[in-house]
Amino acid sequence: MVSMPTKTSGTGLFACVVRILALLAFWLVLTGLSVADLGAGLVAAVLAGWLSLRLMPPGRVRVRPTGLARLASRFVRQSLVAGWDVARRALSPRLPLEPGLLAYAPRLPGGLARDGFTALSSLLPGTVPVGAKTAEEVVYHCLDLTQPVAAQLAADEAVYAAAVSPGAAPAGSVP
Repeated sequence: MVSMPTKTSGTGLFACVVRILALLAFWLVLTGLSVADLGAGLVAAVLAGWLSLRLMPPGRVRVRPTGLARLASRFVRQSLVAGWDVARRALSPRLPLEPGLLAYAPRLPGGLARDGFTALSSLLPGTVPVGAKTAEEVVYHCLDLTQPVAAQLAADEAVYAAAVSPGAAPAGSVP
C-alpha cells in the first residue's frame, strides 16, 4: 500500500500542482491532444508528480524569469555558434583541434544546483562532462583546449546561477 504524504504545506501543494501540470503538458506533447488518452495522461501525471515529490521534495531554489530568459537566449546563441564551429572543424581538416580533458571547479554548491548546471553544459557542442576529478571538480572533454573553455564555463555558470536562485551567481563572474 502506498501512503500519501501527511504534511502538506502551501509550498508543497503548489510544487505538486506545478509538477503535475508540467508532466501533463509533456504527456500532451508526446501523445497529441487526444480525448481518449487524456485520462491515462492525467493518471500518469498525478502518479509521477506525487512520486517526484517523494524522491525530490521541493527546495528553496527560485527561478527568476528575467534570469531564465537571459539563460535561454545565451544557450540558443551559444548552441548555434558552437554547433557551427564544431561543424567547420569536422569538415575542414586544416582547422586545428586539440582535444583533451579539463578539470573545472564550479562555484555552485554540490547537489541539484551543480547537477543542473552540469546537465545544461552537456548540451552545448564542443564540451561534455565525463566525470569528476574530486568532489569539487567536474572533468570535461573538450574538442579544443586552446579555446578559453574554463572562462566560458564560468560565464555560463554565472548566468545559470542568476537564473535559478537570486543572489546565487558566483561572485565577480557575471558576464
